[in-house]
Amino acid sequence: MTEPNEIKVMVVDDHPMWRDAVARDLAAAGFDVVATAGDGPEAVRRAVPAAPHVLVLDLNLPGMPGVQVCKELVGANPALRVLVLSASGEHADVLEAVKSGATGYLLKSAGAQELIDAVRRTAAGDPVFTPGLAGLVLGEYRRLATDPAPAAAEGPKAPQLTERETEVLRLVAKGLSYKQIAERLVISHRTVQNHVQNTLGKLQLHNRVELVRYAIERGLDDA
Repeated sequence: MTEPNEIKVMVVDDHPMWRDAVARDLAAAGFDVVATAGDGPEAVRRAVPAAPHVLVLDLNLPGMPGVQVCKELVGANPALRVLVLSASGEHADVLEAVKSGATGYLLKSAGAQELIDAVRRTAAGDPVFTPGLAGLVLGEYRRLATDPAPAAAEGPKAPQLTERETEVLRLVAKGLSYKQIAERLVISHRTVQNHVQNTLGKLQLHNRVELVRYAIERGLDDA
């Protein structure tokens, strides 16, 4: 498990007191807070040289919406994890954030310890959602799977996944976190991450949303 002081975090929020409080709580928990920003363009500008592992992002930003910030930064760096921290629990906002590349979505009513745990889990690649929103997001994955998929880079031969990679992919499609998959298969969290990264590479996909979509399209969530 990665130690907090090895995890670089950037906090983006247009309310200075809230932004400073979140940054302070995360720094006190041992995270390396490498940058903060108060608007969308500033977030995009500062994130590139700061190279955070996790972006804690508000959606309602001046200059550029949070979803656009997320889309641009994740598009430029698919390894970036984005945890949305928002006052809005509206389903449309949650789904838009997920489709833009966010890994998780936490309401601002969450306590400091809940936020700290969420950042740690987000850095590990787990999807983190305020209770009640995880089912909504899995439903959106399923809906996306019924839409026409973009041109797949499979070529004439489908990529060959190992039996274990397929097993992990099936559990990802069912909405299990990496920790739950590790416990189910009696393997380490790191091994689960490695299998997912190998699968993403083989399938030429970029993130968990695309991976789940791929799995559901092939009926692996019902297997």
